[in-house]
Amino acid sequence: MHELHDDGADQVVLLDADGEPIGVARKSEIHGAETPLHLAFSCHVLDDEGRVLVTRRSLEKQAWPGVWTNSFCGHPRPAEPIPAAVRRHADHELGLVLTGLELAVPLFRYRAVDAAGIVEHEVCPVYLARAAGPVVPNPAEVVEHVWADPVQLGEAIRRTPWAFSPWLVLQAELLPFLGGTGRRVDPTAARLEAVSA
Repeated sequence: MHELHDDGADQVVLLDADGEPIGVARKSEIHGAETPLHLAFSCHVLDDEGRVLVTRRSLEKQAWPGVWTNSFCGHPRPAEPIPAAVRRHADHELGLVLTGLELAVPLFRYRAVDAAGIVEHEVCPVYLARAAGPVVPNPAEVVEHVWADPVQLGEAIRRTPWAFSPWLVLQAELLPFLGGTGRRVDPTAARLEAVSA
C-alpha cells in the first residue's frame, strides 16, 4: 500500500499535436507556465452502492492544491500500459485495489491554467473502476475524500464548477453517470478543451 513511485525521477510521455509520442521528460520538470502536451489518465472509482469517490488534492500539490477532483489521476511511465499505471496510482494515492477497470472516454484531452499560472496540458483517457476494500489515502496526495451520490455530484459540478478541478468539470459533461450528455458543448473558457471518441 502507498508504494513509493515518484522520487522526482519519474518520467512522463511527451506527445505531439496529434497525440503521438515524441519523447520523455521528468515529471518534476514539465509542469509550469509552458507545460508541453503529455500522456496522463483519470479514474473514477465507484463502490458497491453506486457512489463515486471524490478526493481533495493535497495542499502540497504543485497544481490545483486543495481542489476537489475525481478519484485520482496520474501519468503512465514510458512503455507502461495505462491500465497498469491506473492500478499503481490507485494503490499509491488511495491504498485501493481496483476491480472492473474499464475505459470510458478514450480520447479525452484538455488544457487548463490554475490560479498560480501552472498549466496542465494532457491527453488523458478516462477510466471507471470499482473499489475493492477501504480507502486509505496517502496524505501527500489526498487531504480529504468522500463517497458521493453521482447525480448530486454532477449537479454540484454544474452549479459550482469553480469548486472542482477543470478536468473533472469537463469529464462530467462527457460521463452519463454524472449527468453528462457524452459530448462537450459550450466550453466554459477558451483555454479548456476536451474531445471524446
